[in-house]
Amino acid sequence: MRRVVITGIGAVTPCGLDAKSTWESVVAGRSGIRRIALFDASEYASQIAGECVGFEAERYIEKRKLREGDRFIHLAVAASMMAVESSGLTPSDEERERIGTFIGVGMCGLELLERTAQTLKEKGPRRITPYFIPAVIANLAPGQVSMKLGFKGPSFTTTSACSSGGHAIGEAMRWIQRGDMDVAVAGGSEAAVTGLGVGGFTAMRALSTRNDAPEKASRPFDRDRDGFVIAEGAGILILEEREYALRRGATIYAELVGYGATADAYHLTQPAPNGEGAQRAMRLALQDAKLDISSVDYINAHATSTPTGDVQEVKAIQSLFGNRIREGLWVSSTKSMTGHLLGAAGGLEAVFCAQALREGVVPPTINVDNIDPECAVLDVVPDQAREKKLNVALSNSFGFGGTNVTLAMRAHS
Repeated sequence: MRRVVITGIGAVTPCGLDAKSTWESVVAGRSGIRRIALFDASEYASQIAGECVGFEAERYIEKRKLREGDRFIHLAVAASMMAVESSGLTPSDEERERIGTFIGVGMCGLELLERTAQTLKEKGPRRITPYFIPAVIANLAPGQVSMKLGFKGPSFTTTSACSSGGHAIGEAMRWIQRGDMDVAVAGGSEAAVTGLGVGGFTAMRALSTRNDAPEKASRPFDRDRDGFVIAEGAGILILEEREYALRRGATIYAELVGYGATADAYHLTQPAPNGEGAQRAMRLALQDAKLDISSVDYINAHATSTPTGDVQEVKAIQSLFGNRIREGLWVSSTKSMTGHLLGAAGGLEAVFCAQALREGVVPPTINVDNIDPECAVLDVVPDQAREKKLNVALSNSFGFGGTNVTLAMRAHS
């Protein structure tokens, strides 16, 4: 099959409004978690989140068209435009027919759903905006991106909870490998920092309530973690068939070489014992890439800062990699700084892996003040980023319903 490379990156996150500033913040170990400002959260048990502070959608979308999409669409358009710009891609009309748009979304337009439900209740059905449906349905994230950029290849959304962005990238990779298209805009977008989003996860007791110290709240692998911190944002890659990219002289960040996807078939929200499904996803990604475990230098863990999830992922890594975990395998969770972007997490963390491979820098896990004894078998790169020439990196994304994705990337040569 054809080889697939990463030639562009774009991001809008709690740590920065573009990929460069986000990466600098994450490498420096700076948290983007703050008290919620997007709505009044004073009555909520969890009052903290990762918000894209200062994001101005009108920089990327005409003001009159903003009403055509909720915030998750605006974030997707912005990150995609930045990714295309960073790639230097300027396709002909004919080439645009072979460029696809694959963007994962977990929760769709919650904020507009809430406002429209209130309008229905207070003013009746005649006052519902005709833009309501296209502004909230998940596939309008890639749909609006394709219209904005004029890309006429396949366009669809993967919706698989917190694996959505990872699935989108993996599926886009497959389409390029098969020869069905040459280029893809792929990643994830999410904007669920709303009353329903925060309230729903709080009702599940999934969120941290460390409201007095927001920047310390997301603490994967730490003994005192008490839940994840919800966040919003988008992370987008430009994927290209390698020869296509080389012909146009593109800068190549890394090569996307493996994709593993599994289901736990176990529980609504809890991972399978010993991370069995996660193990298989990582194993399948390495098999797909024709790589041995000895080649893996870095894993960007899903590790959301939940008591159960972090331990099960550690067990999965320990079971699969064995002695390799004591021989230079580094594992970190960038969610300690960004919070958990839900359906966009896999897209953003794939962006981080591409940057790590290109620059030879592994971002840290912050807030590991007292490592959980069950996580101590791993080197989680506590507090400080490290420099190292990397060969292979894995990006893990796991979601409710037992859905698991691992992406494997390799330094390009």
